[in-house]
Amino acid sequence: MKVVILFFLLPFIVLQSAAQSSDMISLKKGNKVLQTFFKGQNIIFTTREGASRDALITNIKNDSIFLQEFLIIRRTTTYGGYILDTAGSFRYAYDYKAMYMFPKKEKRGFSLGNSGASLLGGGVLLSLASGVVYLADKDTFSPTLLIASASAALVGFLLTKKTSQPILIGKKKYNLQYINLQKDKP
Repeated sequence: MKVVILFFLLPFIVLQSAAQSSDMISLKKGNKVLQTFFKGQNIIFTTREGASRDALITNIKNDSIFLQEFLIIRRTTTYGGYILDTAGSFRYAYDYKAMYMFPKKEKRGFSLGNSGASLLGGGVLLSLASGVVYLADKDTFSPTLLIASASAALVGFLLTKKTSQPILIGKKKYNLQYINLQKDKP
């Protein structure tokens, strides 16, 4: 059975390996590869000029990255629901050195950023509640609760700010490396 499967898959494997592959771009921190971008993959970045792109990589060649960004809109149906429709697409070409900022990948599991947002929201709500208690009944007001809730809000704000920093190329040892995979290397 394995021979039959291999017999049917062999032409596809040969065609895939014979096709000319496009180049790759690696996002590194020091010598550690964080992410590799190649043809057919989706990429999200901001250029040095400030243009944000969330697009499909159509090709990487000659130190350039070629993208296709799709404009997707929501259309309502006659039944009251909606469908997503592709209204059009735009093609872009950038030198790989024009890519400047990448969002950080979300880690699975515990998140300091989400915990910070919870601390911030809870601290603000407790501070507001403490302020209402102060205005309504000054005898039951607790200054220690107000200080603790304001401290929780401050710690939450700092945690949220620290974890939401994007990856900036050229800072903190982040860099992009162009990897030429063409057969006719110059």
